[in-house]
Amino acid sequence: MVEKGTRERGAAGSVVDRLDGATVLLTGVTGFLGQVVLERLLLDFPGTRIVLLVRAQTGATPRDRVRKPAFTVLRERYDEDALKGLLDERTTIVDGDFGRGEPEIPPGIDVAIHSAAAVSFDPPIDEGFQTNLLGAINLYRGVLAGGSRPAFVHISTAYVAGVQKGVIPEGPLEHKVDYRLEADLALGARADVEAASRRPEQLESFMAKAAKEHSRAGPRTVADDAEQRRKDWVTKRLVEYGRQRARSLGWPDVYTFTKALGERAVEELCAAENLPLSIVRPSIIESALTHPFPGWIDGFKMADPIIRAYGLGQIPEFTGIPEGIVDLIPVDFVVNAILAVAANPPPAGEANHYNVSSGSRNPLRFYELYEWVREYFEEHPLPERGRGDHKVPEWKFPGNLKVERMLRRAEQFTDVAEKVVTHLPKSKGMRDAVRRLDRDKARVDFVKRYSDLYGMYTETEVVYTDDRTLALFESLTKQDKARFPFDAAMVDWKYYLKDVHSPAVTQSLRELSRRDRERPRVQIREREVPVVAVFDLEGTIITSNVVESYVWTRMADLPRQEWPAELASVFGRVPAYLQIDRRDRGDFLRTFFRRYEGASVAGVDRLIDEHVGEFMLQKASAAAIRRIRDHRAAGHRTLLITAAASAFVRPLAPLFDLMIGAELEERDGRYTGFMSAPPLVGEARAAWLKRYALQEGVDLKQSYAYADSYSDLPLLRAVGNPVAVSPDSSLYRYANRRRWPIEEWAMSKGMPRVRFPRPAAR
Repeated sequence: MVEKGTRERGAAGSVVDRLDGATVLLTGVTGFLGQVVLERLLLDFPGTRIVLLVRAQTGATPRDRVRKPAFTVLRERYDEDALKGLLDERTTIVDGDFGRGEPEIPPGIDVAIHSAAAVSFDPPIDEGFQTNLLGAINLYRGVLAGGSRPAFVHISTAYVAGVQKGVIPEGPLEHKVDYRLEADLALGARADVEAASRRPEQLESFMAKAAKEHSRAGPRTVADDAEQRRKDWVTKRLVEYGRQRARSLGWPDVYTFTKALGERAVEELCAAENLPLSIVRPSIIESALTHPFPGWIDGFKMADPIIRAYGLGQIPEFTGIPEGIVDLIPVDFVVNAILAVAANPPPAGEANHYNVSSGSRNPLRFYELYEWVREYFEEHPLPERGRGDHKVPEWKFPGNLKVERMLRRAEQFTDVAEKVVTHLPKSKGMRDAVRRLDRDKARVDFVKRYSDLYGMYTETEVVYTDDRTLALFESLTKQDKARFPFDAAMVDWKYYLKDVHSPAVTQSLRELSRRDRERPRVQIREREVPVVAVFDLEGTIITSNVVESYVWTRMADLPRQEWPAELASVFGRVPAYLQIDRRDRGDFLRTFFRRYEGASVAGVDRLIDEHVGEFMLQKASAAAIRRIRDHRAAGHRTLLITAAASAFVRPLAPLFDLMIGAELEERDGRYTGFMSAPPLVGEARAAWLKRYALQEGVDLKQSYAYADSYSDLPLLRAVGNPVAVSPDSSLYRYANRRRWPIEEWAMSKGMPRVRFPRPAAR
């Protein structure tokens, strides 16, 4: 058993023997690295007790979160009941969050392995400090407060050395940064940025941008979007705050910056408490070489998004020095090194530093990584559904300046294309153009983001030595070397990249293509509770709109010699109407319905009943009619909500249980040109539906809504089964991101031939 941190490396006994009977505290067990450490302790260290610090989450207890994918080998040895019994017998779980304060750690801890961290390279600066610096201090103080005096094993990263060139030895970092001052200012940054985000000029900017995109949906949608833009601005500012502060002090990002300061704080604490400390600094941790099985990985790590995107043909070039070292290390090598370090603590009050890396004795050059990954995809291309296989680009490594110019040109192109597609009329061609544009924008954003994030790691001219780590490995018994290998020279990079890692990180993409993924379809089922199916009219059931409806009626009510003047009056104002409509649908309706001033109510009704109604039905989509009847057959209530005047939708009454349209005010048998109530548009539709559901006992989570316009987003979001029908560009994008059903309902083309009667005198 480890003797409270007093045993020195080199003493007799195997790694397992030295930890036999010890109680090990482990953090980060729900993460990539920590879960494999736990699996090895359970699998190979039967005499070791394990205390796990796990934070509960909504819907998942700490115990629920412990049973992770890394337990592959354990599940081969134990059935589920036996595995549960093993966890209950060998582990003690403490529910706690060291990011919020000192956790209550039970006494008797012999070794504390801290592998939990905020691993994002660019978190907001306060979050990075809270987890990687202050969280580590909270954890260790919690251990000491519980009465333990353990050996600490602190997991850091090789990149704490910062932006340097040359050989970096294992040892304490050489910097004079005051981590206490930096932490205080980092935590205070959020209050400063939050206050800045609430300045009138900022709020006005957020509101203007939100209104430009969402005004047709309604003021509540605009306000919600403006607030989300404010929150996003705060996050972006705090991320940039962290990035620039880190770079100004010589670190590439806030992750390495806070991990470096965390090391300094832990070193001070352990020296003051006369405790042994081992700091383990892995380089870029990737999939397992052998254990739990070759290629095992949980989620996507640093290199994986780039490998996958390259295989999909989405990265024509990338920043980086071809001869630069990409310092990868398999996760099982890191875990084995951690266990060996835990079994070999330094003397009390001293600190050892271990680089678990490959660049010193088994360097992988960037161009070699590219060539072997390219060979893999040429031999095993990713399928492109309906188009054969993806072709991978050939990188020329033109240099960072040329790559940046390529990105700027691509951004300019997509900006111009964005202005074009958003003004295209609704059509399948428009939606195809939007989809292609979004794909191109995603590619540009991906390369730009990852070039910025990973530039330091692909342009590195630094070598992290691993002399102490190699010496530790050489001190192991022959059996331990075979059982717990972590000598980086043992890795064959060509084999690892082509036969182990690349197949692992692309497996999910291949499985997805084999399943022939399709967009969710509408499922119409009978329900035990009242359910409604709500339909918009214009653009959803028929192609006409309030302008066309007016023209139908007005032409039938005017002498033919007056038609040209009236048509010129209507269509001459179309640009103004469109401008009003883009800003506020309600304002457009109020403006346009003024044209009905003085029209005969009886005359309009007669024209609708005798003539207009007939060709309205002719223009209705057959797919829409079938869908309405399907809902009625399933026992659903069918509702129509439209901006058209209620008189115009009477011909559709047999299809619906309830129809809601604009009510035009009448006086002395004539329309006044005003509405008797505000129109149901945008958010008003959702509010009306929620009130109706409350009154009628309707279950909106099981109900349906069909619409074509982004202005109907509140209505669609109010139900559990939203369907975008021949949507405009904005709704198409929203529905596509959320994987809503998107349907194309064929409409009748053009104006049906109708002979209007000669109008009676007015």
